Amino acid sequence: MTPPESLPTSPHPEGKPLGVAMIGYAFMGKAHSHAWRNVASYFDVPAFEQKVLVGRDAAGVAEAAAKYGWAETATDWRTVLGRDDIHIVDICAPGWLHAEIAIAALEAGKHVLLEKPLANTLEEAEAMTAAAQAARARGVQSMVGFTYRRVPALALAKELIAEGRLGTVRHVRAAYLQDWLADETAPMTWRLRKESAGSGALGDIASHAIDQVLFLLGDTATEVSGRTHTFTTRRPRASGPEDGLEDVTVDDAAWLTLSLASGAIASVEVSRVATGRKNSLQLEVYGDKGSILFDLENLNELRFLDATAPAREQGYRRILVTEPEHPYLQAWWPQGHIIGWEHAFTHQVRDFLLAIGNGTPPTSSFDDGLAVQRILAAVEESAAANSTLINLAHAVQPVHNAPADTAPAEGA
Repeated sequence: MTPPESLPTSPHPEGKPLGVAMIGYAFMGKAHSHAWRNVASYFDVPAFEQKVLVGRDAAGVAEAAAKYGWAETATDWRTVLGRDDIHIVDICAPGWLHAEIAIAALEAGKHVLLEKPLANTLEEAEAMTAAAQAARARGVQSMVGFTYRRVPALALAKELIAEGRLGTVRHVRAAYLQDWLADETAPMTWRLRKESAGSGALGDIASHAIDQVLFLLGDTATEVSGRTHTFTTRRPRASGPEDGLEDVTVDDAAWLTLSLASGAIASVEVSRVATGRKNSLQLEVYGDKGSILFDLENLNELRFLDATAPAREQGYRRILVTEPEHPYLQAWWPQGHIIGWEHAFTHQVRDFLLAIGNGTPPTSSFDDGLAVQRILAAVEESAAANSTLINLAHAVQPVHNAPADTAPAEGA
């Protein structure tokens, strides 16, 4: 590792746009590219340029760059980190590459935006967080892409909870359900191998659900118990010289219970074999003065119950989160005109650029990502020990930053 005294400080070119490099161009690369291509059209952000898209397949990355608005391409991310005209590195590569690329980028003085989960292992996550903390002292910013924090309805939910509209939160139910693996003949992918994915539904989608629990409540976990299960243990090889089946080495579904420092209890259920559920992140938050319901498949709506109203008037209120007064939405369309899943990525890039421009640590930080990673590791430990309760109190918990300023800049 490079000695700290020789590490570069944050690059802030006077009067020049920030140069952005993105590593990876598949599903997440497409979503992130959409955000980079559109953010400056709707939000006032520091000037930047989509400099270079990085991928291992020269032909594939060239085709993607032409579609997604990147000026040039590269096949070796290491050479890109050495360029003086690159100031931001957006990492959309698979999880097994996160630690190596992120640590190298931070040590090179590049601001880093990284897809979740932080890493494939707790040890990697700890090393990455240490690198991020050291880089932060030199003005180098880093963010983990827990994108659902930027869904306006969930940002509004956090505001209502922080304002005390729910009173004391007692318990939370979170369920993230998909069905893309419900068909047992669906072929193997890297996401079904532990060596490449780290875990299955646990790291892939439970990370989002867990982060939402901690984010909405501004809380930390003290204890966890969990269970994981793989329903289809062997799947057809997608390609290759050998026919036949391959062992699935990650979970299809996971269940966990969290005890929180506030005294609240959260239950989390995730599955990639929940037939009929396409991308349903459901969140229910229950306090002694009210409650909130949300489902990502209806992402423009928030259900809110005010239990302080007279009983004859109580009931869930449907809030259509499209007003200019709602988080992020001043920059978009007239009230009543809905936005989509992709807009949260635009909000994420907006927040990251503003943090760089203002010199303020963004959320969700690598510290936040590490808190989630500790819970994921504890779930695996608990599951291996017949759902034994795992104490997290000894773990260093992150300092939760104040809620991000979600009042949008004036839109174009």
